[in-house]
Parts: sequence; structure tokens; C-alpha cells
Amino acid sequence: MSVTVPEPHWRHVPMRLDVERWATRRTRRRVLVVVHTVIAGQRLLDAIRLLEGDIRVQTFFTQAPDVFSNGVSEFLEQLGGLVMPWSQAVQTNFDLALAASHGSLHELQAPVIVLPHGAGHNKITPGGRHGRPAAQRGVYGLSRQRLVRDGAVVPEVIVLAHQEELTRLGRECPEALPAAEVVGDPCFDRIAASLPSRALYRDALGAKSGQRLVLVCSTWGPDSLLGQGWDVLERLVGELPRDEFRIVALLHPHVWNAHGDWQVRAWLAGLARAGLTLVSPYGDWAGAVVAADYIVGDHGSVSLYGAMTGVPVLMAGRADAEVDPGSPLAELMSFAPRLRENRSLRAQLKRSSAALRSHRYERVAARISSEPGQFSRKMRALLYRKLRLRAPTARPTTEPARLPLTVRYDEPGRVTAP
Repeated sequence: MSVTVPEPHWRHVPMRLDVERWATRRTRRRVLVVVHTVIAGQRLLDAIRLLEGDIRVQTFFTQAPDVFSNGVSEFLEQLGGLVMPWSQAVQTNFDLALAASHGSLHELQAPVIVLPHGAGHNKITPGGRHGRPAAQRGVYGLSRQRLVRDGAVVPEVIVLAHQEELTRLGRECPEALPAAEVVGDPCFDRIAASLPSRALYRDALGAKSGQRLVLVCSTWGPDSLLGQGWDVLERLVGELPRDEFRIVALLHPHVWNAHGDWQVRAWLAGLARAGLTLVSPYGDWAGAVVAADYIVGDHGSVSLYGAMTGVPVLMAGRADAEVDPGSPLAELMSFAPRLRENRSLRAQLKRSSAALRSHRYERVAARISSEPGQFSRKMRALLYRKLRLRAPTARPTTEPARLPLTVRYDEPGRVTAP
């Protein structure tokens, strides 16, 4: 007796064998967007938007396994794309796959383009995989342990932001050099395009005329600004007069995803009542960097992007955080002043302005991207070359950042919807 196996519910129309019966358009290429984390998904949007308007291409999304996967399903649902479960994605052939993280990419049946999900490659991480002995530590995104599987380089293309990263990749994993392509940095380009609109971003964050905006940015993990305690935020909110200073906090998406939106908002509710403005993870963060008069950060990418703005960057978090000594972030950390617990914050901010050496920040900013303003053009050329399609004739542009969103609190300190 034969048994009819029902077709799984995730057999989307563009993947069906009888696609011509159901599809409004028959496309020529299929692209898979592999989203490990929310921040990786946000970075991938900068790439896939370059395919907008091309009816020859059908885009699919999938959620790849990752320890920071919380929030990804909601992110994908908000996009409204066709989402495949990972179990199907790894059994399906695609013309191209895009990712901004490295986990499990060797399982895909497609050539993979891997983008960085931050400002280049700065952090040092252990190289071992689960169930295997810890391997030699390497730079995340450049190390052999991330790029090579069973003796073969996994990505078809490794996207880099700066020419100097080729040298660093050659030291870490020389066999991956043929796969590297320098195309620039989309966040660098967006921040640069946003600088003339600084007043708009300040207004969106509630900064009044004459107020100085202090942006506190924390990456994730125990070595981060927040991982070392709440002291910095508490001192800034408590010591600096509210009529003179606007304190704004920008947290890495992994902070929100690891602990949950409600918990992060609840933890910061008291500081919010005392004057802290919290940037929502559901908006564009780049405008907050542009709006700042001072940036208080750690070893995360936002501190590095802050070097573009010409304002002082002060460091908190662990001074000995795991950063590649050859990276631009390490150079920034070598001269950016550290906040001191036993000194007045107002005095430290004032001193950072007086001691500012613009040329040092400019040199660090120049190390973020060697292709300023060129990411959209070069990334689109790369995508279409790998898809074996002629690119549209219209020239892609870089738009300024959208206005940042802030978390709203009801009285007495109750959190509203984002």
C-alpha cells in the first residue's frame, strides 16, 4: 500500500516543481540570505537592497543556528520575505548565498559571499569548534578556523572594507586571499552621508539648543562597557546637569537579544526616569553617532565609527579587551582617553575636547574603509558578477541614515511598545 507524503508547508511557490502554474513572475536566479543574528541581518540589508527592482532575482531568507539567534525570527517576519527553515535551506541549491557570520556555512549548497557585520575585523576570538579542542586564537572573520573547513576555504568571496585587511588576512589565512574582495563599508558611507544633517538627528534624540549630547555605546559581553557594570551610565546621568547634557545610550543588538527587550528596558527604567535616553534596537543607530558631542564607548564597532565624526571618543569597559593589535580599533584605544572613576566627569569631558588631536582620529577613520562612498557600487558589481547577470544601468546611491528611534516609558517608568 503506497503512502502519500504530504508536501511540507514550507514549499514556497518559487521553489515548487510546478512553479510556472503558480508564480506571477518566473525568475532566473535564486539568492539565499543567511541570517545568524539580528545585527548580521541588518548588515545584509545593505547588500540585498542593491538587488531591488530586479525582477530576474528571487530572494529567500533563512535563520542559521547561532547562540544569539533570539530576535531573528521577528526580524525576518518584519521584513516580509520568504523564509525557509534551515533544514530545507541546506538541502536546496541556490545561485548565491549571502551571510554576515560564519557558523554552519559549509552546509549550504551555494557559493557564499561573507560580509563583516561590524567595522572591519577587530576582535580576537578562540578558534575551536564545539566538540573539538580549542585551536589557536585568531581575528574573527580572518582566521583559518573560521574560513576553512576540511582543508577548503568555505566562502566564495570574503568581503573586506579596506585594502590593509588583505595583509592581515594573508597573515591569518593566506589560502583565503584569492577569495577576498575589497568593496568598502556601508555604515562608513552612511555616516559620511549623514554628517550634514546632524541637527536633525540631535532633534530626534531630544537634544535642545545648547545641550551637549553624550552618546554611551556598549558592545556585548563581560568585557563591554555594560558588562563591567552600570557605573558609567549611573555617573553620567547623576553627575552631569540635565539642562547642559543629554545622555543617550546605544546598546549592541546582542545585549537586547541575549537578555530580552523587556528586561533591558526594565533594568534601565530608573536611569530613564533620571534623564537617560535609550536608543531603540529597531531603528537606525548611525544617526545617534552623528548627533554626539562626546562618545563614551568600549571595544565595539560603534566607538570606531565615532572616530569619523570629529568629536572626542572616551573609553570604558576593559582596557585589555581582546582586540587585534594591528586593527584600527586598537589604534583608537591606544590614544583615546579612558574615563577615570576618581575624577569629575564634567572635567574629563572638557579635557577630552581640549586635548583632541583631529589628525589622529582622521587617521583611524581612514583605516575603516579604503573605498569611501563606493560600497554600493562595488558590492552591486560583485553581486551581479557572481549571479552572472548584467547589472542595471542606474547608479546606486548612499542615503543618509534614518532618524533614530528611542524607547518610550510610561509613568511611573513602565515600558511601552517599541
